Amino acid sequence: MTVQELTVALGERSYPIRIGRGLLDRAGAQIKAAMRGHNAFVVTDDVVAPLYLDRLLASLDGAGIAHAHTVLAHGEQTKDFAHLEDLLDAILEARAERKTMVVALGGGVIGDLTGFAAAVLLRGVDFVQIPTTLLAQVDSSVGGKTGLNTRQGKNLVGAFHQPRLVLADTDVLDTLPRRQLLAGYAEVAKYGVIDDEPFFAWLEANAPRVLDGDPAARAEAVAVSCRAKARIVGADERESGQRALLNLGHTFGHALEAETGFCDEMLHGEAVALGMVMALRLSVHLGLAPAADAERLERHFAALGLPVRLPGNRAWDAGRLIHHMGGDKKVEAGRVTFVLARGLGACFLTREVADEALETMLRDFVGE
Repeated sequence: MTVQELTVALGERSYPIRIGRGLLDRAGAQIKAAMRGHNAFVVTDDVVAPLYLDRLLASLDGAGIAHAHTVLAHGEQTKDFAHLEDLLDAILEARAERKTMVVALGGGVIGDLTGFAAAVLLRGVDFVQIPTTLLAQVDSSVGGKTGLNTRQGKNLVGAFHQPRLVLADTDVLDTLPRRQLLAGYAEVAKYGVIDDEPFFAWLEANAPRVLDGDPAARAEAVAVSCRAKARIVGADERESGQRALLNLGHTFGHALEAETGFCDEMLHGEAVALGMVMALRLSVHLGLAPAADAERLERHFAALGLPVRLPGNRAWDAGRLIHHMGGDKKVEAGRVTFVLARGLGACFLTREVADEALETMLRDFVGE
């Protein structure tokens, strides 16, 4: 089975991303090679556990790794202080040491929460990411961002803590519901919109193959996405500059998630898809990007079943969305950082968006 290996180049903290089929059942030997100690603690959720936990534990047994585990509730609501405390208690009760390897088996919520727990546990322990969703494989498992949600917004508490290893087994994506696959696909498309229009064009032609489970197309989409993120993270680990481009769609998307209460009413990837549409709409409104490019993005998302309009099950308010954006962690000197575009594949960062322009675009988008 072909496995692609990429490297996040961070000097002594560099680590591999391995992408391919069948990696879960071979995880034990690969984790052991990355370990400094002899025991591991696995964190997963109640959706992933029945599918994959036993297979991972069997692989750890086969590699001679002593282990314990815990199973958390699934969903964005788990990324909070209460669940962090429960998780830390569980790991400590298992007699974790500074050389214990913590393993995150799950999607972005499990990866973010586990990574943050690893960052603060005993002042920092090693961890491994085994992402089980498309979104986590192409985005959240790579780059060392960890975090929790608070009442004030998404990921406002967290740490940069790089994993020792990322294992992206593309076989596990076969059990994802279509909605989850689509949510992850938004993050795949993001890399094309940021600075790789040829990749976006490839996705326009091949997205059905990626989503329907074609092994070659799926592996290519994951690999190109991870390669792009690894390159950006290697150049700007702590988001002091160009790494912020990866937030395309997220400033708007996080505001939508906050408004819906971080629940399954709107998945993170769905919010990002809408946020990307809004970012392109704002770019057109400001005269920066051609309308045809915004329409091209919306047409592509709509054809696949991703949202390009706000759901009509609630009254949306532009002012409330602007309020949520004001609490974003990327605000500086009171100004929101936006990722805008001069066209597909030509994104840039700016804090120079007039309040009136933002409000006008949002009022139009929410139908006020």
